[in-house]
Amino acid sequence: MIFPEFDPVLIQLGPLPIRWYALAYVAGIVLGWWYAGVLIKRNSLWAPKKPPITTVQLDDLVLWITLGIILGGRFGYALFYKPVMYLQLFTGDSWGERLELFQLWTGGMSFHGGLLGCTAAVLWFAWKNKLSTLSVGDMALATAPIGIFFGRMANFINGELWGRETTVPWAIRFCNDRILSTYGICPAGDVPRHPSQLYEAGLEGLLLFGLLSLAIWKFRLLAKPGYVTGLFLVGYGLSRIVLENVRQPDVGLDNLPLGLTMGILLSVPMIAIGGWLIWRAWKTAPVAEPEAEPTAT
Repeated sequence: MIFPEFDPVLIQLGPLPIRWYALAYVAGIVLGWWYAGVLIKRNSLWAPKKPPITTVQLDDLVLWITLGIILGGRFGYALFYKPVMYLQLFTGDSWGERLELFQLWTGGMSFHGGLLGCTAAVLWFAWKNKLSTLSVGDMALATAPIGIFFGRMANFINGELWGRETTVPWAIRFCNDRILSTYGICPAGDVPRHPSQLYEAGLEGLLLFGLLSLAIWKFRLLAKPGYVTGLFLVGYGLSRIVLENVRQPDVGLDNLPLGLTMGILLSVPMIAIGGWLIWRAWKTAPVAEPEAEPTAT
């Protein structure tokens, strides 16, 4: 199949382009915000404890998580995939080259960097407000597959992060008139490839969301702090490792030893940490919140 003539820009408002990729972030954050609000309003999901934060605190947390995702995603991308961006801050030949690290509109975000940024935001917010870090993390990561789904769909629309060459019937040639006119060539070549972005949207997005929802609504695992966080880390890590076998490695990182990729290397620690959190949560029985002392009359 030929890649459809998708335009990465949904609409142009004067000098301001509204891109599908930006809308994917907005959709993921807004829907995640709404879903987190649903979770913290259901006391039974956290019993015998109480929800870790209030709706007012959630509104504040969303701002910090958004900053963590954006900054962590960009700085992580530069660190893991294009470290020359940091060097260019001091050695670039032009201001455009020196400030490439901050040019978010040029593309280049890392999921693992965004996860680290989100983790930092949750840790800081929980510490500042004296909240349960693991429970706040459980709530935040329960919503993460929503953003992953929209992000991967935006990757597909942009025609980026394509898969390896293949002969499967649903293979796609990521080459069309729009890509040719933009770049002068088709970076993916005029060859059939796996639509790995769609695989990731389905596996890391829809399927992982279903798994976490089952853990939350059926088995009430929010009552065991850290369990949902562990499930997310293991589920995403395993999904990413499997899909790295059909996803084209980033330029310059396609000759790592033993057939490894950067995505695999970054996902292995996720699985290890997630497994430890699941083991820890499974051994820890929920502890009821202490009841308030009766008021003397």
